[in-house]
Parts: sequence; structure tokens; C-alpha cells
Amino acid sequence: MFVDGEILVGLTESGEGIFMLPKMANRHGLIAGATGTGKTITLKVLAESFSDAGVPVFFADVKGDLAGCCEAGVMNEKIAGRLEGLGITQDRFPMKKYPVNFWDVYGRAGMPLRTTVTEMGPILLARILGLTEVQTDLLTIAFKIADDQGMLLIDTKDLKAMLQYIGENAAELSMEYGNITKQSLAVIIRSVVALETEGADQFFGEPALTIGDWLTRDCDGRGTIQILDCQELVHNPTMYATFLLWMMSELFESLPEVGDLERPKMVFFFDEAHLLFKDAPKSLVAKIEQVVKLIRSKGVGIYFITQSPGDIPDGVLAQLGNKVQHALHAYTPSEQKAVKAAAQSYRENPEFDTYNTIMELQTGEAIVSMLDENGVPNVVKRVTILPPQSMMGGITPDVRQREINANILYTKYVEYFDRDSAYEFLQRRNIELAEAAEAEKKRIAEEKEAEKQRIAEEKQAEKERIAAEKQAERERIAQEKAAEKAALAEQKALEKQALAEQRAAEKAALAEQKAAERAAAQKQKAVKSAVKGVASATAGTVGRQLGKSLGSAGGSFGKTLGGNVGASLGRGIIGTLFKL
Repeated sequence: MFVDGEILVGLTESGEGIFMLPKMANRHGLIAGATGTGKTITLKVLAESFSDAGVPVFFADVKGDLAGCCEAGVMNEKIAGRLEGLGITQDRFPMKKYPVNFWDVYGRAGMPLRTTVTEMGPILLARILGLTEVQTDLLTIAFKIADDQGMLLIDTKDLKAMLQYIGENAAELSMEYGNITKQSLAVIIRSVVALETEGADQFFGEPALTIGDWLTRDCDGRGTIQILDCQELVHNPTMYATFLLWMMSELFESLPEVGDLERPKMVFFFDEAHLLFKDAPKSLVAKIEQVVKLIRSKGVGIYFITQSPGDIPDGVLAQLGNKVQHALHAYTPSEQKAVKAAAQSYRENPEFDTYNTIMELQTGEAIVSMLDENGVPNVVKRVTILPPQSMMGGITPDVRQREINANILYTKYVEYFDRDSAYEFLQRRNIELAEAAEAEKKRIAEEKEAEKQRIAEEKQAEKERIAAEKQAERERIAQEKAAEKAALAEQKALEKQALAEQRAAEKAALAEQKAAERAAAQKQKAVKSAVKGVASATAGTVGRQLGKSLGSAGGSFGKTLGGNVGASLGRGIIGTLFKL
């Protein structure tokens, strides 16, 4: 409740009001206590008070029971009794609604709350993905390469495309950025795909949240309360915690230095804060501690809500000046130790034992210590917390949707858009490379086809040349044969003519010879006849003369024989003479 420029948190049993000074609200704070002790009511009371003071507020609604801020509360016996016990009249405590913006990472119970992969950064993203130190370094290299090559990492498909590109060009990129192993890249890609199944593909995208849209007031000057529905998100503790850390980092990087103001520019309440530090590496805890230390100079107050102060690292706990401690239970030695540590973190009040009081507190009661004007913690007081002025508990889906649709920011954030980024760039690049490869393939094919055609044409020309040469050779041979044949025919004709002439001459010569021979024969015949007559006469005469000679010598036999031999001998001699 905002009263006279101060935030009334509650009243002591004696009726003393316990206030928080708005100018000390950027020194951060803690709301702790066991389940069911009233932490949510305290958170809501502080959030309403900051809104009344004109300070924008953000808180994560883990159970869905903070959404009632958008509806006016209803006075009932329980609230009336609380007010009466605090000495506050109902006319001084009006029930009212507050300006509320509903958000949801998944876009179901509120306006979509998105950021980009680049804004999240490699360190926080590595924590969400559960990467090792080596894999985190490789993810950082991926962000560096994307930045150097002017490629935007907006959503998860951009990140996967970038990691695939690095894997495909690992050998070349390793020379400039260090060793890049495809095995580690595959692990990161697998983790990104797993994160997408949890809704990261909806969380990473555009339009990304503009922090300035949270630093707003309504027409009455009240700060707008930003409620992030985390009923589903909290089931992924790592993503929930990393988101909260991203919110702090985003505010730290976006807001200018303003120093100490009369009231904060904005106040953040982080419920289930132990998830922010659970299993977090030392480097991440150091980052949280650094942001918590420095963000107050940006005019931002951060309030952690958890069950035990022991859930908060000492370096962060030391920065929390405004503290509200609800009841803690100590049934075991470790719980007793935690209660003792919580009690020792307050300035002791001589009126009561802090340790025992923490365990005796009733629901709605707390021990409270706020910073004074000099930033020094006040002595701890036992306080009954005020009730909230807005509706207790959750709201119906219809009321929630009505509030969402009526919000002026709804049209800005409801529609997801996918602008040109690493995925599209690499898609075009792959298409261009594929087209270039296809063009090169086509060029090579055309060159091969042209070469094949040239060779075929050369072979055909050679074939035709050889065929022509063969044809010419055949024609030459045919011509030569024809010439030879003609010459031979001519020669044969000449020879035939010569032979004919020779035969004619020979025939004429033969005829002449025969004629001469006939003439000679006739002449010879005539001579023979003459000689024959002479020879016959001569032979007879000789034979007879010889026979007579023989006969005279040999008797009658010898006369006959000698006559015949002599006749024959005489004819032979005559014949020889005729031949000669």
C-alpha cells in the first residue's frame, strides 16, 4: 500500500507501520519462507504498492494465482478482520484492479514473449542446452563467425543452419577460429532440437520484446504490472532460470545509467529463485552476482522469492537490503542450521529471539527489515503483512483472454514474423551453390557433349575422307584397269590384226609356196615320169645285164635272184638321183 510516498508493507503488533522507502527499492530484496506461509501475498502487496507509486513491475506467475491483479478484490470477512487487526478502516483500503499485461513464452496464456538467439547470447544459451565447457566454447565461436559474416541469429533454425554451415566448412574455419570438431557440433544441434520440443522455437523469434514497452504507466500514473505466466515454463527449470537471468541481463544492457532515483524505474520479482542458482556453474553465478550489483545503478530493483535464504549464494544475498522472512520449519539438523543462518542475517531485535520467532510465525506474518534513508538495514520487526487490494487467486480463461485482446501491445506481439536471417542467407547460399554446381555440371556436360560431337564429326570427316580416298583409289584403279583393258584390247586388236595380216601373208606365202610346190611337184612329177621311164629302162637293162652276169656265174636261181635285185637296186639308184 502506497502511503505518503512510502510503501506500507505491514504493521507490528503495537500498530507501528513498517515501510519501504522507494528510493531504496533499487537495493534489491528477498522474500523467503516455507510453502504456504504467505510469500505470494507479500509479493502481491509489494507489486501493487510499487504500481501505485508509478513504478512498473514484473513478476513470474508460477502457480497462476497472481493473475487476479487485473480484477478488483472483494472485501470479505478474512480481509476485513486482517484490516481491523491492523487498525486500518475499510474506507482507507479500497479494493481495486491494476493495469496488467499478460505474457507467455508459449503464447497461450498471454502475449507471446520472445527474444532472439543473439540477444540470449552463447553463455546463457549453453546453460539452457546443458553444454560442456568445450561445447560452450564452440557455441561462442559459432556466434563469432555469424557476427563476422553478418548473419543474424534470430531463431533456432538460424542457429542450426549456422552450426551445419560451420560443420560443412570446419577445415577452412578451423584455421581462423581454432579447432572445430563435427562431433561437438552434432551434440549442440541435437540439444537445440531437444530444446525446440520444449517450446524454444516459439520463444526465440521476432518480434522480440522491447524493454521500453514494460516501462509504462496507465492514465492514472500507476506503473503497469507485467505478469509472465510460468505454469508451463517452470516445468523446464533450466529454461525458466535462464530466462530470468536473460531478463536481468537485458535490462542491464538496455537501460542507461541513472544512479539513485526517488523511485526505481522498474522492479522485478523472481519467484522460485532457487532454480536460478541450482546446478549453475561458478561463472554463471558470478555473472548473476555482477548483474545484481550493477543493475541498481540503472534504477532497477530485483527481488528474489524462495523458500530459504540459503538458496541464494552469499555473494548475491549480501546485495539484498530489503528482506521479508516468513516462517521456516526446522525438523532436521540441516533445517535448524538454515533457520539459524537466516536469523543471523538480520539486525537483532532485543524484544524477541529472531531464531525462535522465525519458527513461530503464523501465515501472513513475517519478520521484516528494510533499509533506512542511509541504506542501513533497520532492526528486524515482527510484522503482519497487509492484504492485497486486487482479487486473490487466479482468473478464468475468458477474463484472461479479454485482458489480452484489449491490450494495446497485443497487435504488436501477437503475429510472429520471420525476417531475413542466417537460415535464409544460408538457404540462398546453398541454392546459389547448387545452381552454380548445376551450371558447372551443365557446362562440363555441354563441353563433353561438344567434345564428343567434335570427335564424332572428326571421326565422320575422317571416315568420309577415307571413304573418299578409297572411292578415288577404286576409281583410279578402275580407270587404270579400264585403260589397261582398253590398251590390252587395242593391243589384242593390233596383235589380232597383225596376226591376221601375218596369217594372210603366211596363207598367201603358203598358197604361193603350195602353188610353187605344186608347180615344182608337177615339174618333178614330169621329171619323175621321164626319169622313171629312163630308170625303168636303165634298171631293166642293168638288171638284165647283171642277171646275166650272175646267172652265168650261179645257174638259173642266181639268174632269177640277180635279175630281181638288180631291178630293185636300179630303181633305188634312180630314185635317189631324182631326189637329188
